[in-house]
Amino acid sequence: MALNPTDLFDIRSMLSEEERMIQDSVARFVDEKVIPIIGDCFDQGRFPKELIPEIASMGLLGSSLPEKYGCAGLNGVSYGLICQELERGDSGIRSFVSVQSSLCMYPIYAYGSEEQRMRYLPAMARGEVIGCFGLTEPHGGSDPANMKTVAKKDGGDWVINGAKMWITNGNVAQIAIVWAQTDEGIQGFIVPTDTPGFTAQEVHKKMSLRASVTSALFFDNVRIPDSQRLPNVKGLKGPLGCLTQARYGITWGPIGAAISSYTTALEYAKTRILFNRPIAATQAVQLKIADMARRITLAQLLSLQLGRLKDAGTMQPAQVSMAKWNNCRMAIDISREARDILGGAGITTEYAPIRHALNLESVITYEGTETVHQLVIGREVTGINAF
Repeated sequence: MALNPTDLFDIRSMLSEEERMIQDSVARFVDEKVIPIIGDCFDQGRFPKELIPEIASMGLLGSSLPEKYGCAGLNGVSYGLICQELERGDSGIRSFVSVQSSLCMYPIYAYGSEEQRMRYLPAMARGEVIGCFGLTEPHGGSDPANMKTVAKKDGGDWVINGAKMWITNGNVAQIAIVWAQTDEGIQGFIVPTDTPGFTAQEVHKKMSLRASVTSALFFDNVRIPDSQRLPNVKGLKGPLGCLTQARYGITWGPIGAAISSYTTALEYAKTRILFNRPIAATQAVQLKIADMARRITLAQLLSLQLGRLKDAGTMQPAQVSMAKWNNCRMAIDISREARDILGGAGITTEYAPIRHALNLESVITYEGTETVHQLVIGREVTGINAF
């Protein structure tokens, strides 16, 4: 039997029936609803908000959280497959779901009160309340401990001042999960975006994640009651715990972008005739395509094992770092190589690889740059902190 070009090691056979069903349903959604419009959305710099109701109705928002809160209660592998298929469409669509699920709903579930969970999570699962995650600051980048945003206690309220930068969903969100320095260390707050003193300013002139909303957030004496503080965590372990959840999904997402770029190049190479034969008949192109297949297969195995570790409760942050490092690098290299195989045609958004390559410039940077994750592994294997 011929092997599946996008699944050379029959990884699908290692999935449960439910996991395969979930992957197939999201794949159909991407094929039918995302791919037909996403090139134009990227060209226009427009996030397709009209897709949110269907994304929510499919149970893709907060999919790993308990059914008690209106969520699907899926396992980690299923969430990873969701991310993979969404990013096969576009990194911006996966980013929207990742931020809503892992960076906004997860901290409310993990660090919030039961009242906060019941108030926000069902509405967020339905897509009625969109969240954004306010950690990164204009000067901060890879050093979140150097946080300038502060929250001061004033009676029964907190007053927040500061700014956040590169915030996905900022201008479409109804709430922001904001991390700020307090007298008791870093704490998290659920800030409604209609609170006086809160401003979101969309970032324009982007060459990456153009089909996603990216914003700067500003807090000018934003006053919220103590009931909006996440009570069950203090310190950097709060936001870093959220990032581990989101990075896990990111290990899967770029596989989808890589598969999209690889299959585009593969089909093009079979039909593009130069010197009286398809370019797929040349050794140079076959070597490139074979290397893409090898690297995608390795990434698939890496993320599947990571997902099994997550579902067993034994996943470690350093393992997530290795998978994000490997899989983002794999995907950006493949997208660039696929663009090269397409020749001049590859520079337009009529074909997916250039769009994926541009998007992956952000994905390889956000939630820990490649260098940061390399240093995490270096620290893990040497026992020496080189940060």
